[in-house]
Amino acid sequence: MNVDLESLAEATSGAIGSLLSTTILYPLDICKTKYQAEARSHGHQKYKNLSDVLWEAISTRQLLSLYQGLGTKNLQSFISQFVYFYGYSYFKRLYLERSGYKSIGTSANLVIAAAAGACTAIATQPLDTASSRMQTSAFGKSKGLLKTLAEGNWSDAFDGLSISLLLTSNPAIQYTVFDQLKHRVLKNKPNRDGKTVSPASLSAFMAFLIGAISKSFATVITYPAIRCKVIIQAADSDEATSETKVKSQKTVPGVLYGIWKREGIFGFFKGLHAQILKTVLSSALLLMIKEKISATTWVLILAVKRYLLLPRAKIKNT
Repeated sequence: MNVDLESLAEATSGAIGSLLSTTILYPLDICKTKYQAEARSHGHQKYKNLSDVLWEAISTRQLLSLYQGLGTKNLQSFISQFVYFYGYSYFKRLYLERSGYKSIGTSANLVIAAAAGACTAIATQPLDTASSRMQTSAFGKSKGLLKTLAEGNWSDAFDGLSISLLLTSNPAIQYTVFDQLKHRVLKNKPNRDGKTVSPASLSAFMAFLIGAISKSFATVITYPAIRCKVIIQAADSDEATSETKVKSQKTVPGVLYGIWKREGIFGFFKGLHAQILKTVLSSALLLMIKEKISATTWVLILAVKRYLLLPRAKIKNT
């Protein structure tokens, strides 16, 4: 069975990078998500600033709750990034082989990235929904993955899927911008001795900088949909009454109308600064780690392949 080793190396390094960046920035992520999920009611706002979420955890002695749902988030991030990077790398190589082009254009890159993102969103949506519910639960009251998913029916596990599919444009834009900028930087940087030992990689600083620029651009464009998705997937507050738990507010039109009615046009951008801070740092760290370990991952995969094929060669010679 033929395996696309370069795509496998891309997927593995991307998934490891996602796992590390998610763990490092998780307290910021949970504060950001709880801040975004809050909808202003009758002028009352529990969290006026992002730091208010952190202060709540400190004042209630629930600092460890800043890591509630970390396991589920890491599982979701690892699987989604592995599937995405593998699909993105594989489809890109397939396109170049079939088309005969030496490089991929911007429009084709967007289509390929969106297709990989759509497959990823469908495959990991239940984990994404569970992760959001666990993050937005009251500090110290988060449940496990299975109990969280068991609270509703199977369709509830796919809450926000339509927006998740729409938001495939976010990584599509991000990685397209990143790839184009990376291509320009590495254009005049050939591999040593002209040998294709491993894919060319960026320096840590350049990967971080390009990752931050590309993610900021994608986040600003898609942010209203991001906040809408968070509200749809958020856990119901323990303080909410039956009158505030309106099912229509869990639909896209209901959430959009609720934000407009309660918070106005600026409500669609509530928490944008927190989103940019978290996603830019996360994506920049992910891409930086991925770039630095991709060469090592490539060598390890080649070593494993050689090790697995060596016994077969010995059997044939005997």
